[in-house]
Amino acid sequence: MSAGKRFTALPSPLVNMAEWYQSVLAQAKLVDHGAVKGTMVIRPYAYSMWELLQAELNRRFRLFGVENASFPSLIPQSMLDREAEHVEGFAPEVAVVTHAGGKELEEPLVIRPTSETIIGHSMAKWVESYRDLPMKLNQWANVVRWELRPRLLLRTIEFLWHEVHTAHADEADARRETLSALEMYTSVAREMAAIPVVPGEKTPGERFPGAVCTFSIEAMMLDGKALQAGTVHYLGTNFAEALGIQYASKDGGREYAHTTSWGMSTRMLGAIIMAHGDEKGLVLPPRLAPIQVVVVPIGKGEQLDATTDYGRELVQKLVSKGVRAHLDDRDNLSTGSKYNYWELRGVPVRLCVGQRELDDGMVELSYRIGSEGKQSVRTDEVLEQMQALLDAYHDRLLLRAESFRDSRTTTVDSWDDFVTAVKTGWALAFHCGETACEDAIKAETSATPRCISSDQSSETGDCVLCGAPSAYNQRVIFARAY
Repeated sequence: MSAGKRFTALPSPLVNMAEWYQSVLAQAKLVDHGAVKGTMVIRPYAYSMWELLQAELNRRFRLFGVENASFPSLIPQSMLDREAEHVEGFAPEVAVVTHAGGKELEEPLVIRPTSETIIGHSMAKWVESYRDLPMKLNQWANVVRWELRPRLLLRTIEFLWHEVHTAHADEADARRETLSALEMYTSVAREMAAIPVVPGEKTPGERFPGAVCTFSIEAMMLDGKALQAGTVHYLGTNFAEALGIQYASKDGGREYAHTTSWGMSTRMLGAIIMAHGDEKGLVLPPRLAPIQVVVVPIGKGEQLDATTDYGRELVQKLVSKGVRAHLDDRDNLSTGSKYNYWELRGVPVRLCVGQRELDDGMVELSYRIGSEGKQSVRTDEVLEQMQALLDAYHDRLLLRAESFRDSRTTTVDSWDDFVTAVKTGWALAFHCGETACEDAIKAETSATPRCISSDQSSETGDCVLCGAPSAYNQRVIFARAY
């Protein structure tokens, strides 16, 4: 950014989310469009967020007994064709390689849209007896799905994710794994991203192709829409039977394994942006913020030299305590421009050091959100308390998002109330469970069933559209979604 250059004013995300989102992505230098339409380049600041999320997920995977591995991105068409329902579900999104090495291939190769088949192929070779189970594998990879209406970070032709695939000796163990993974995702969203997601099971019409049941975590964005931030699938023996994942049981028989798969993608970065941001730009949760604290020295000439040296020492001490801190000592920007820059990029805490603070052993502390305003705090107290301050900021952000979600979630029993609710938020409604009814609701309102919340108490009633008895013992969350 050159001297004197100003940022373009952002619209409010509450007024024009689409324009705000694109402006923030560009001005905060998060992502860019790739050379192929519908692809994206993830810039360093956003990729640092992804790396922090990766590190936390890897830590939790180890607790699950999940091991990292890597599998090919090219899948023989014949292998994918073994699971008919899976293929049918992904057919519109599949990219196929037909030529390579200067000639037409004997068999087309699919660029992986997901890896159930290619990982299942290896599991079929590696699993011999019940002693090899459970087998739990994860890969960090890119996948390709030919999106017709791409949106950066949310739906792009190629994106990054992790996908865990597990094989178990029996259904009960596989189902336990499924629910444990759902609980883990819920915890990661709350504890790392400060997003109060709602976990629950998908309706049959929203299931992953080939799954027995699908679960998701659903997050509310600032425009009231839902965003699916992670999914977990119990696949039964469907893929095991198609790919030959069998094991010798304790009694000497041959049994098919029960498998699961679960994934979280760079879409989570989009969720963070749209769940917390404001008219100034990003509002980042401290645990996923590439920079948690920015130190801004203030002054001119020798005075600035002194405050910069002090700020540099402060940053070093913060870093030694495990805080991701950064010194903004750029000489081509005014102090106000620096404030705007770091507010745009969502840094949780700003510390300013002028001559007065230097003389008194103080710093001026301010938060990205909150009503406290600027506070003069002793430097030694800041150093001792910064981790606690960041934790408190995280809790504030989570509570703010939770209050917003609850204020935009309405329990409805009539169609008119349903239509009104999904215009600005989520509707909790009874549903007959029929896919045709879901399609009719979507056609009328653009709302789809997001999940049947795991946190609800039992309740039954009549479908909000057709009036047939509810197919579930709880209400279903309906919302417009990304």
